[in-house]
Amino acid sequence: MPAASDGVPLPHTWRPLGVRLAATFFGLMLLILCLFAWFGFDQATRDKFSFLQRGTLVGLGLMAFACGHALARSRVVARADSLLVVNGYRRRRFEWAEVVAVQMLPGAPWAVLDLADGTTVPAMAIQGSDGDRARRAARELRALVDQAH
Repeated sequence: MPAASDGVPLPHTWRPLGVRLAATFFGLMLLILCLFAWFGFDQATRDKFSFLQRGTLVGLGLMAFACGHALARSRVVARADSLLVVNGYRRRRFEWAEVVAVQMLPGAPWAVLDLADGTTVPAMAIQGSDGDRARRAARELRALVDQAH
C-alpha cells in the first residue's frame, strides 16, 4: 500500500487533457454546424425528411456524443488501497500488488499497466499526445507502483 511519494498526494486522479479538450470542442462545433445547417434549410426542405431519417441523424449525433464522452471520462485514480482504471465505459479496480509495472513507450498512444498475471491493461487517461504531462503522470504512477512492491 503506497503512501504519498514524490509529491503525489493520495488519492490522486490523472485524466487526459488533449482528448477532453478535443471531444468538447469538436462535439460543440459539430452540434453548432448541424443546427445551423438544419435551420438554414427552408421549411419545404425540412419537410422532405422522414421521421426515420430525422431519427437516424439524432442517433448518429448521440453515438458521436457517447464516443467523445467515453474518451473524455477516462481516468486513473490512485488510492492508498487500490488503483482504479476507467477506460471508456469500463471500470477496473486493482490491488497495488496486482500492478507490476507502468510503461509509456515513445510513440505509444497511452500508458500500459503490466499486471501480475501476465496481462496488460491500457491506461487511456495517460495519453501520449499530452506530451510532458503524460510522461510526468507515467513517472508518478510508476513511482507509486514501485513503492507498493
